[in-house]
Amino acid sequence: MFQPSTDIKYLQGVGPQRAQLLQKELDISTMGDMLHYYPYRYVDRSKTYRIAEIDGNMPHVQLSGQIISMEEIGEGRSRRLVARFTDGTGWIELVWFQGLKYVSKAYKVRTPYTIFGKPTIFNNHLQINHPDIENADPSLTPQRTEGGLPFRPHYHTTERMKKNFLASSTVARLMQNLFLLITEPLPETLPQPIVDEYHLMSHDEAIHQIHFPTTPDTLRRAQARLKFEELFYIQLSILRYAKNRRQHSGGYIFSTVGEAFNTFYFHYLPFQLTDAQKRVVREIRQDMRLGRQMNRLLQGDVGSGKTLVALLCALIAIDNGYQTVIMAPTEILAEQHLETLRNFLGDMPLRIELLTGSVKGKRRKEVLSALLSGSIHILIGTHAVIEDNVQFHRLGLAIIDEQHRFGVAQRAKLWNKQATPPHILVMTATPIPRTLAMTLYGDLDVSVIDQLPPGRKPIKTIHQFMAHIDRIHAAMRRELQAGHQIYVVFPLIKETEKLDLQNLEQGYADICDAFPDYRVSRVHGQLLPAEKDREMEAFATGQTQILVATTVIEVGVNVPNASVMVIMNAERFGLSQLHQLRGRVGRGAEQSYCILVTNYKISDTTRKRLQIMVDSTDGFEIAEADLKLRGPGDLEGTQQSGMAFDLKIANLARDGQILNYARAAAGRLIDTDPEENLPQYQTAWQQLALLRDSNTNWGAIS
Repeated sequence: MFQPSTDIKYLQGVGPQRAQLLQKELDISTMGDMLHYYPYRYVDRSKTYRIAEIDGNMPHVQLSGQIISMEEIGEGRSRRLVARFTDGTGWIELVWFQGLKYVSKAYKVRTPYTIFGKPTIFNNHLQINHPDIENADPSLTPQRTEGGLPFRPHYHTTERMKKNFLASSTVARLMQNLFLLITEPLPETLPQPIVDEYHLMSHDEAIHQIHFPTTPDTLRRAQARLKFEELFYIQLSILRYAKNRRQHSGGYIFSTVGEAFNTFYFHYLPFQLTDAQKRVVREIRQDMRLGRQMNRLLQGDVGSGKTLVALLCALIAIDNGYQTVIMAPTEILAEQHLETLRNFLGDMPLRIELLTGSVKGKRRKEVLSALLSGSIHILIGTHAVIEDNVQFHRLGLAIIDEQHRFGVAQRAKLWNKQATPPHILVMTATPIPRTLAMTLYGDLDVSVIDQLPPGRKPIKTIHQFMAHIDRIHAAMRRELQAGHQIYVVFPLIKETEKLDLQNLEQGYADICDAFPDYRVSRVHGQLLPAEKDREMEAFATGQTQILVATTVIEVGVNVPNASVMVIMNAERFGLSQLHQLRGRVGRGAEQSYCILVTNYKISDTTRKRLQIMVDSTDGFEIAEADLKLRGPGDLEGTQQSGMAFDLKIANLARDGQILNYARAAAGRLIDTDPEENLPQYQTAWQQLALLRDSNTNWGAIS
């Protein structure tokens, strides 16, 4: 009898030792966990080849025949087990390099077997390494299916599992044993009205077909059903959380746009706002006048003018008698924000102060006292602003720059400094694809600045090969002679044996040799913070002309005079990261360049990625391409951003349409059953409660 909560060790073929391995390697503890461990691919084994038909260039093939001999060959690490397999039309070698004792006992000569694997040629002989082997016996299929199964599931396993004889084929046999216990239909996990509306396969059939599909169509429908269900409950959790927050989280009412805002807007604004900036300010203004806490994500490409928008919002807070805090991830970025805002405000009678770890002693006491008295209007700082002794007079707005660099607990300390939480504006220069934003930041309202300020010239991006380094140096020298500055970025600090990459230490020496007439700074993550700030400050103030760095400068200082970004071994970086690095230049009126340097030998996928960078300067277009090429788990910053759930089958890069359907269904359910008491929807609320018991709150991003 199948019970989802039954310990997996009681499944036939598992036992205590394998159960421990499954738990540690795959996080499978119960039979329910096992049931929802889905295959990652399927192989059509409906065709059985003859050995005479195959060659070493073919994909996986299935053969039927018998082993006619088996012997161990070699010694030590070269020791292997070799079996001769024939079907009467020819013979092929089966080779094992691990588990020799097990294989020699498990398989017998002159016994019918069906084997499956990738044929290769070695020493002019056909061979298959570590083939899947089954007895030529159709009884090894679940009772719920009829006849043989043409589509065989393949499950992800680890090296440790394989060494303990838990390869994909073994997992499949365990799964078959599990299905033999299921004698009743599995209960439905979605409300029937939603199943009917979207013409979804039943949960019971979907689970059976996802593991042991009978046709390509049933497999496709099973995948669609399970993807929809997974995304539906993520969206239901996020939208329910967002609704509760809007209903119950009171906030300050900023009803006035007054003297501070209007004086700045009409007399100090350094340039005309773009239409996108105006739209975003209107959206934020509307949020802050409703009497509930604003919780808004502001996305804007590098150089799009987010800082100016943040200042305008702070001025609205000031006009309503409240203070603003701006939290940045590094001291140098906090100092840059301070300088930028003071330059914007000129001689306006507003006080802006800095609070970082470097502000100490008498100066720190002065800042804390002025903050508590209310004479400081805008505080800019790092993690230092969340310390317990930092108290505000009336904190009304908190602006978080590059929020994925801060932990949830750290941000919460800022919100909890007073009874009513401040309005929250989260800013990021990392463009987030829509499907990812809907999931990562589903409870935040999203504003996008999708225009660059007038006068900015698009950065020209060029892909060059390392063999042309002299040509690259010549281009760099021309820019230096014109009085401009240059970034050179490397992926590593020191050379490693495994990665044959240009490393920063050697690169720094090479740059110094190539440009003896110019001063060179060097920055990487292993420098002490004071050293790092000193080196970056030297570059920012023009004391040095070339900055050799790792990706620590991805979110860094604003140096309008820097006109060239050279990225060595560009194939080692993701598209979003390359785009962030490119955004360090192009901040002045002069034409800027980004040079992506690689070796000749790069994969076709890498060439496509680099060509996207050459062809486009649109961060959102690049982020979408990155999501499709690399997947959500690899995107820069997503793990820090709150992606606390684990997608078992859905893929945000490929399943955007299903996500849209799931979000729409979840939204309608919340609107139709706001009290969560309609009988036809109880399945959803009960299932959500079960999922929330076992997962981090998907909606609680900030």
